[in-house]
Amino acid sequence: MQDLVQEMLANSKIIAVVGLSSKINRPSHGVAAYMQAQGYRIIPVNPREAGRQILGELCYPDLIQAAQQHRIDLVDCFRNAEDIPPIVDEAIAIGATYLWMQSGIKNQIAAEQAQKAGIKVVMDKCIKIEHRMRY
Repeated sequence: MQDLVQEMLANSKIIAVVGLSSKINRPSHGVAAYMQAQGYRIIPVNPREAGRQILGELCYPDLIQAAQQHRIDLVDCFRNAEDIPPIVDEAIAIGATYLWMQSGIKNQIAAEQAQKAGIKVVMDKCIKIEHRMRY
């Protein structure tokens, strides 16, 4: 059986990036730009940037509003660990398949809540690094 990371990368076409910054020097921007260049559609989610364009896509204030316009496969989190539980609540509400917490982000309770709802979870890994290692 293929590993979970490989499954997530292979089966996700639309990635909501929660905490995506418009500042090009921020890790969230660099990672999202890389994934977009690899053919994934990036949906920015950041209440401070809502209504603006980031990487040529309209930014939404939350996952709920983003999901009204897009089917989201994977939720990629660039937020502090303590900010993950409400993101999980929204990921469950929109029926996301996958939840990814970037390098340095771990919230076991939120991960277990997501898994109980049927969402597959990766924590403390960079999606860009994992993609580069596989493709």
